[in-house]
Amino acid sequence: MKNFLKKTHFIILDTLFPISCINCKKEGSWLCDKCQNNIHINEEHLCPICEKMITPDGRTCLSCKRKSFLDGLLVAASYSQFQISKAVHLFKYRFVDDLHIPLGNLFVNVLRKTELPLPNIITPVPLHKRRLRWRGFNQSALLAKHLADNLLPQNKIPFDENILIRNRYTSPQMKIKDHISRKQNIAGAFSLSPDAEIKNKTVLLVDDIATTGSTLFECAKILKEAGASEVFAIVIARQETKS
Repeated sequence: MKNFLKKTHFIILDTLFPISCINCKKEGSWLCDKCQNNIHINEEHLCPICEKMITPDGRTCLSCKRKSFLDGLLVAASYSQFQISKAVHLFKYRFVDDLHIPLGNLFVNVLRKTELPLPNIITPVPLHKRRLRWRGFNQSALLAKHLADNLLPQNKIPFDENILIRNRYTSPQMKIKDHISRKQNIAGAFSLSPDAEIKNKTVLLVDDIATTGSTLFECAKILKEAGASEVFAIVIARQETKS
């Protein structure tokens, strides 16, 4: 009954307010093919730790290797592009889950241009149950599933959204402006599922937006300590803070 009412609600909304492209206003989709193709995809990537050195496929540079468990980070596009910032806002805070398709396609396009090893498994950054109930879906899980299903033309890459567990409810990272407080906020927030099988595997971690990267670094730490051979991550964009 609940799902029926939800579907009826969206049918009424679509009738009164037809879906249109967030950029050009063409009706029929949230992001039309033309506006998707006009999004500039990053072709150069920085070390995710120092954010100074350009590295192949966003790998962690040699001088930063000892500072993080993350082996590399791909940032698909710039948050300064209107299509990106608007799509992410609608996706996360207006619950437009259909946007996982065009945003997931960004991931597919970026990864296909790299020489990173194919992951043995793709997993998202998990949401706490409280936030999951509020939003209704884990946006990172939708992106990760789309990527797993579409990266290889003939084969699906294994996808598991239950590898990591979010142990406690934390304040949104974007509300915390200084780097040290962000690390403290997320420290110990994750653990590994007892059923996870990642030993000697290459894991691709998926999230929507990164800022300081504290969440990704913490997740990578858990995965590496559990025996993962390599942990890479991919995000839509990296959002800057004033500090």
